[in-house]
Amino acid sequence: MNKTVENYLIEGCGRCSLGGRPDCKVLKWIPELELLRTKVLECGLIEESKWGVPCHTFLDNNVLIIRSFKEFCSISFFKGALLNDTKGISEKLGENTQAGCLIKFTNTREIQEIEADLKSYIYEAIEVEKSGQKVEFKKNLEPIPEKEEKKFKEDSILKSAFETLIPGRQRGYILYFSAPKQSKTRESRIEKNIRKIFNGEGLNDKYKSMKK
Repeated sequence: MNKTVENYLIEGCGRCSLGGRPDCKVLKWIPELELLRTKVLECGLIEESKWGVPCHTFLDNNVLIIRSFKEFCSISFFKGALLNDTKGISEKLGENTQAGCLIKFTNTREIQEIEADLKSYIYEAIEVEKSGQKVEFKKNLEPIPEKEEKKFKEDSILKSAFETLIPGRQRGYILYFSAPKQSKTRESRIEKNIRKIFNGEGLNDKYKSMKK
């Protein structure tokens, strides 16, 4: 994974072989990502590269990340559930997400049109960190096994991508990842499916498309 934000904007996140190529989803949104980066830095957050993507922190706590998907780019707030979404411009990362939220963009004009509101959200997220507030998590209907949960804790971006999947796809992955007895096999299954998770695909999507 890339170590700097500058490399991210040139080569992508480094998670797959598409980095730096026309098919790289990061390169599709460079003007938007650069504008978002500027607006975030104007709010006084510290910029770092974590998990290969731009992550912005306050008092050493993760506040938000800027990232790209196939159909949009976004700002994702780690504690979005604690923000007052009075403008209704954010949405949950996924149906079962309890903490994070994101704001989607498909062009620079959309960013410019809500610049004031966007900065208001960022400043509110900073105040959340100052106050020490934490999200109270409820028990998941389909709990992630401990070893798989450890992997997600180590990679918040992967966890966020997983949470954007519909519940059925999440459950399919959880059952598949947790089935083997050996930890190496479980870890191997996760690694082999990371790209599919980031693409929003289910475990058997490729197989189904091949059968058609």
